[in-house]
Amino acid sequence: MRGPVRYLWWLVRGQRARVAAGVAVGTAWMVGLTLPPYLLSLAVDRGLQPRRPAALAGWAAALLAVGVANAVLAIVRHRTTTKIRLDAGLRTVREVLAHATRLGAALPRRLPPGEVVTLGIGDVWVLAQALTVTGPGVGALVAYVVVAALLAGISPLLAVVVLAGAPVLALAVGPLLGRLHHADSRYRDRQGDLAARLVDVLGGLRILGGLGGQRATARRYGRDSRLLRDEGYRVGAVTSWIQALGAGLPALFLAVVTWLGARLAARGDITVGDLVAVYGYAAVLVVPVAFLIEGGSDISRALVAGRRVADFLALRPEHDVAPAVPAPRGPVSLHDPASGVTVAAGRITALAGAHPAEAVAVVDRLGRFGPTAASWAGVRLDRIATGGLRERILVADNEAELFAGSLNDVVAGRFDPDDAALLRALDTALARDVADGLAARVEHRGRNLSGGQRQRIRLARALYADPEVLLAVEPTSALDAHTESAIAQRLAAARAGRTTLLATTSAALLARADVVLFLVDGRVLACGSHRELLATVPGYRALVLRGADGPVAARPRSATR
Repeated sequence: MRGPVRYLWWLVRGQRARVAAGVAVGTAWMVGLTLPPYLLSLAVDRGLQPRRPAALAGWAAALLAVGVANAVLAIVRHRTTTKIRLDAGLRTVREVLAHATRLGAALPRRLPPGEVVTLGIGDVWVLAQALTVTGPGVGALVAYVVVAALLAGISPLLAVVVLAGAPVLALAVGPLLGRLHHADSRYRDRQGDLAARLVDVLGGLRILGGLGGQRATARRYGRDSRLLRDEGYRVGAVTSWIQALGAGLPALFLAVVTWLGARLAARGDITVGDLVAVYGYAAVLVVPVAFLIEGGSDISRALVAGRRVADFLALRPEHDVAPAVPAPRGPVSLHDPASGVTVAAGRITALAGAHPAEAVAVVDRLGRFGPTAASWAGVRLDRIATGGLRERILVADNEAELFAGSLNDVVAGRFDPDDAALLRALDTALARDVADGLAARVEHRGRNLSGGQRQRIRLARALYADPEVLLAVEPTSALDAHTESAIAQRLAAARAGRTTLLATTSAALLARADVVLFLVDGRVLACGSHRELLATVPGYRALVLRGADGPVAARPRSATR
């Protein structure tokens, strides 16, 4: 998380043995490419020129054997490099997904959804591709030095020309790699913004359709897409120059070295076989030089992607601290001092808010989905590790995600499916009629379900988890009165003796609660049974009977907890 270079190094250290094997095989393959010119020169000088068929056949056989060996090494190199890339890519995918899970509800507030999508489908594999340099990239450097040494044995002048090619290559390609880095950074920024826009548009298609905003949204998205395309053209332009130099510079070296070698052969300073070897060595340089340029381009792009991934992994979950005190044991009460709400242990508490957002804020604090001073049996929630809280306190709201899968998997969630328990949860939520059997398919976000069906599935999932403390937000708001009344009765029976808070204004649920808290302006105004509050608190009566024409004014408490 300390930067893209450290992250790439972490990916390498995660598969040391495979990377070492890739370096060894890649180097052997690259060095092996220099052997055919050497053997060919010997075949010419010791077999072809003296007209010795037996010697010529021997050197030809050696040349064939080296060719076969190089072919095998090329296959092994490619397989090893592919495994390195896949390991690095999947390792990054695992870290991104795991960290997204750790961030939980804080993730949408810290990062646009499109950014996470772009990380998962783009940056991951850009980083993986950069690890190719650990195999043939290292081998390319070794092969470059080997070719220079072999040429030095023929002519020091040729060796100097080849070695001088390295700084020429750096001077030609270096500035382009810098430009590629900046262009790719701009492209990546715009790509993340556009992906975030796309996720928002797809999530709000129905709303846009109702408002008639599809055309305007499509025009804006088309404009931004064209801007992204233009940035992509800039990246492509720089990349094309880098690739052109990758092919052109080795060809230039080949021409220069061949010309010098031909002059030396004409003067008799080197043999005909040496001239053949010189040409072969110069031709072989095309491969390592191309790999070096390609590796530089891959690393430049990986630094951009690695910065994004490292920044994402550096995001810390909100208020996730090491536990200063252990979580309280047994059924105990929750208390939110900001609102005065107390959720009594073993009882069903209803929270009726004059403004729904205020009730949701209370639930968020009690569930520790944001800054909170709430306590659990006197222990502040923000002093307890999040993992322990999530095991025992469950917040169920109408925005909870429904993943694609069979009905039993959707309701079971992270728990193992148990058919009997699943059917009990579905019966309590009156959700048996949502699909034809537990094996029925539920699409992502419940797109094949109605709003009421999705709400009942969410309630069934919360009941199946059977948490010690259940904090539910408007669990029946999308249901008709008859269904709501039946669910209220079954829910009260299912959660009897369990700590439960229902943030709701449903008369059916309020009537089944052990205690009702009336929330006005973020504070508890009254406390009592549903009937007591109907009789003594006009604001509560107006809220529950849907008779209020506006916000309920704050007034002194008429009851205490």
